[in-house]
Amino acid sequence: MSKEQPYQDLNMPSDEAIANRQKSMAILAAAPVETLTRAFENYADIPAHDIVRAPEIGLVMARGRMGGTGAPFNLGEVSVTRCVIRLKTGEAGSSYIMGRDKKKALQAAIFDALWQNPAHHETIETTVLAPLAAAQEEERQNVRAETAATKVDFFTMVRGED
Repeated sequence: MSKEQPYQDLNMPSDEAIANRQKSMAILAAAPVETLTRAFENYADIPAHDIVRAPEIGLVMARGRMGGTGAPFNLGEVSVTRCVIRLKTGEAGSSYIMGRDKKKALQAAIFDALWQNPAHHETIETTVLAPLAAAQEEERQNVRAETAATKVDFFTMVRGED
């Protein structure tokens, strides 16, 4: 091996593939349970799968920073539900969602596995993730608009004195 080219396992996904999966998992985790359930029920081709780790509820420590830049501190514990499944075709899907909804965790894990399957990837992107992402962006825009409406601009008049 040359020093210019570090070791890379050919079986490992690229950084871009990892970032894309993280993005899709974040969209699934942030989706309202009703919306995710509706997408799950409307998805026509849910294949057979095995549950590797049944949905289980636990706690994680949430950390905060004052002003977003200060020293980190333990803010408190947050309920999290996780789940891992494996499709019969071999893809493993996992989910970690904030809250205590086991059904949502299972559905998100199944969608994660389907997203990784080449036969389902494009369909999941267009019929599940794109509408969820659009709805989440619309909600963020609404919050920004509501927040901007309450903004107060203070100004100081210059008196002309030196």
